[in-house]
Amino acid sequence: MQILLIEDDQTTSDYVRQGFTEAGHVCDVLFDGSDGLFQATREHYDVIIADRMLPGLDGLSMIKALRAAGKKTPVIFLTSIGGVDDRVEGLEAGGDDYLVKPFSFSELAARVAALSRRPALVHEETVLKIQDLEMDLVRHQVSRAGQVIDLQPREFKLLEVLMRAKGRVVTRTMIIEKVWGFHFDPQTSVIETHISRLRSKIDKPFETQLLQTVRNAGYSIQIPG
Repeated sequence: MQILLIEDDQTTSDYVRQGFTEAGHVCDVLFDGSDGLFQATREHYDVIIADRMLPGLDGLSMIKALRAAGKKTPVIFLTSIGGVDDRVEGLEAGGDDYLVKPFSFSELAARVAALSRRPALVHEETVLKIQDLEMDLVRHQVSRAGQVIDLQPREFKLLEVLMRAKGRVVTRTMIIEKVWGFHFDPQTSVIETHISRLRSKIDKPFETQLLQTVRNAGYSIQIPG
């Protein structure tokens, strides 16, 4: 098995590499998130093990960029950041598993073996499109009728959530969880504010209005009919 370990702690990286080497696997080690991203996109690995706190590029950003580039290599986060929200954040960033330090090598090896046996994931869309509205997830760019639209990060994420729903209604609770996080106060008007800003950018300059408010339910991006 070919394993890529991205871990800036020398003691931990030596320990993990020795364990996998003794088990007959190849374990390449890098200490920087930027280097890890470059290596992971250039070479084939069966599993990637990554810390979250890395120099150059943090683990979450690295895995998000890896997924945006279309790489489906299984990833396990190996980190000291172990809260429930942290685990959820890691999995939502594109991680497949999450192991908190201190850890036993036998458990890490078992989890890596399990990930390597998973069937390959189906191809995930990198371009979302509804009518003439298009979102390129790799280039992080939104356009409508060929006109590039400048969105703030939260606006981009909100639009992504709505477009992935493919015309289905997305409730306020779903938006809160996916865009702001589980513990955000749902009583604030932040959703309405961002919806209004998003509508002014993707709908107002155009003839067809795609962003729909569904009374007492939520919002959706769909072609009026």
